[in-house]
Formats: sequence, C-alpha cells, structure tokens
Amino acid sequence: MPDFADLLEARTRRPGAIATAAAARRRPASLLGPHGKLMIIAADHPARGALRAGKDPLAMANRVDLLERIRTALSRPGVNGVLGTPDILEDLLLLGALDDKVVIGSMNRGGLAGTSFEMDDRFTAYDADSIALAGYEGGKMLLRIDPDDAGTVATLQACGTAVTELAARRRMAMVEPFISHRVDGRVRNDLTGEAMIRAMTVAAGLGTTSAYTWLKVPIVPDMERVMAATTLPALILGGEVTDDADGAYDAWSRALRLPTVQGLVIGRSLLYPASGTVADAVDRAVGLL
Repeated sequence: MPDFADLLEARTRRPGAIATAAAARRRPASLLGPHGKLMIIAADHPARGALRAGKDPLAMANRVDLLERIRTALSRPGVNGVLGTPDILEDLLLLGALDDKVVIGSMNRGGLAGTSFEMDDRFTAYDADSIALAGYEGGKMLLRIDPDDAGTVATLQACGTAVTELAARRRMAMVEPFISHRVDGRVRNDLTGEAMIRAMTVAAGLGTTSAYTWLKVPIVPDMERVMAATTLPALILGGEVTDDADGAYDAWSRALRLPTVQGLVIGRSLLYPASGTVADAVDRAVGLL
C-alpha cells in the first residue's frame, strides 16, 4: 500500500518528519465530541507485550493490520480520540490520521504481561514533557495495586508524579486503577465493586491537584454505587473481546447513564470484534453516546 510505503520511507530516511507532523496536526477544539462525550480508541496494549484479542494470542502482532483497523475506527463519525504509545501514535501522525482527534499518550508500559516484575509498572514511554511538546491532549497511566507486592509503591509514587506534572501543563491525566492479585503466578484484576471503589479512591487522591485527572474504569457489578465513590470524570474501558457482544454493549449503555461517566475508551473489543467489521462495531458503540 502506497501510504505505508511512505511511512516506512519517512521512518528510514526522514525521522524528523514525525516532529513536523506533530507540529502541523490540527488539535481538537474540545476534549468532547459532537455527542458531548469522549469516544477514544485504545491501542497501547502491544507495548506491554499484550497482543491477544479473543482467542488469537497474536492478534495485534501485525502492525500494518492494526494500523488499518485503527484508521478505520478513527474515520467513523463520533470517534474523537485515540490512546497509544509513541510508536503507534507516530505511525498515525505520519499517516495523517490524527487531525482534530484527542490524542492521549500511554506512559507506563514497563509492567510487561506475564513477568515477575509486572506490578513494578515503570514509566517507559511518554512523560509529561514529551506529551506537551508533541501537542497531545493528555497522558494515561495504569495503576495496579497489589497489597502483597512491594512493587506497587513505586508505581503509586510514579503515577502521583505524573498526575502533578501533567496538571502543571494543563493536560489530562487518565488514571486506570485496579486492585490486583497474583493467582497461580499470574496477575489478575479484582473486578468486584468493592475493589473498584477502593482503587478509584486511591487514584483520585494522587498528585498535588486532581483538576485534570480523569479515571478509566471497567464494568463491574453495582456500577451506580461504584461511580458514586468519586466526583472525577470517568471513562469506561472495553476490556477483553467477548463472544457476548450484546451483553457488552448493554453494560456500556447502562454505565453511560451515570452522571460522572463521560465516554468510552475501547480497544480490542472494537478493533477485533468477535463478529462483523470494525466499522460496524465502532458505529454501534458511538450510537450509545
């Protein structure tokens, strides 16, 4: 495909083209789309070594295919943002796909999936300075709190610093909190209502100000009680690809009725739908807004 050939040529011979494209990008007038909500496509999984979508353990391993899926999603009416690591966002910049979109840089990807150090989630991608320099609208961080893993405290401190530094630059700090435990050697997130309430209240208190903090939360039981735990704006994440697409859309729809929920941040569920096309899956999600 000619545009991907151009991308490779730029990366190989004109690396400065990335900064040029970032400077030329048209920034959105608002974080919210015409529907009054945020609709973000998430694509930061590969940098943490998480390539699975549905039953395919390497679904996200083909980069050109992934970029095509993201571009299709971003082209649909009502989709007004994207979340990714530098490699993916810079590919999208070079492809001209980020004009007028809310761009959120993923910051801590050091807690690689399935490793012994997974809970020590180091900041290995964007920082506040690079997000501001690129002209992006915010940064996202993953905060998994394991009461039995001392690596949690370093992640807590790093997330608190990131929230402070993003706020100083008037950039959104999107915090994705979980209470997590190791089960048979693997990290599992506790998706009970009580665990999410505890995780959200910890995340909301990070940094020297919460003025620019948004929360990114999963669907869990008793969402009305869970979302009553904070006054911060929240976005609902999509989670794993499921065969029960109707159930997922119904759960997202119910969550969007809650006053603090301001939109959706969905990745694999829309980029690799269990059935139908990417465009169909995205349009159905936008329709919920």
